[in-house]
Amino acid sequence: MDKMDKEILFSRDAIGRRVQEMAGQISDDYQGRELIVIGVLKGAFIFMADLIRALAIPCKVDFVRIASYGAGSESSGKVVLTKDIETSIKGRDILLVEDIVDTGLTLTYLVNWLKERNPNSLRVCAFLDKRKRRKVSFEADYVGFTIEDGFVVGYGLDFNEQARFLPEVYILKQEDVEVKE
Repeated sequence: MDKMDKEILFSRDAIGRRVQEMAGQISDDYQGRELIVIGVLKGAFIFMADLIRALAIPCKVDFVRIASYGAGSESSGKVVLTKDIETSIKGRDILLVEDIVDTGLTLTYLVNWLKERNPNSLRVCAFLDKRKRRKVSFEADYVGFTIEDGFVVGYGLDFNEQARFLPEVYILKQEDVEVKE
């Protein structure tokens, strides 16, 4: 990761301010209701932790894990559920938290899968939204930042399981994300 050419896209301060704004909006929207926040592992865990600490309402937490990228920088298009939630969501208010909306395939799959469990409501909160790469129509209810095309790392986002720990979000140069076979 040290040798990769990366440029800062969002600073720690900008991220902190935006997370606070989103938490305020979510708190207002769910005032007086019991919220279950479901994070999509692994990428969303840092964002989700900051988000729930900034909420002004109580919430319960669960996680789901899904895979669609493998070792590359392009979505495989195949979505595989690798960890189910452990909480019953029937009749409950659900906020699904994801790191990035890219092709829309993963979140479309997850939303449909969660709706089969009959929640009272289901909204999606995404840290980043990369609209240029959509393969299916998908709109998150809460979005931290909208970005152009490019591969991003940091603040939970990774490339081949590297760079999640970085407190800022960086965009990688294309030559650094090409997977050597």
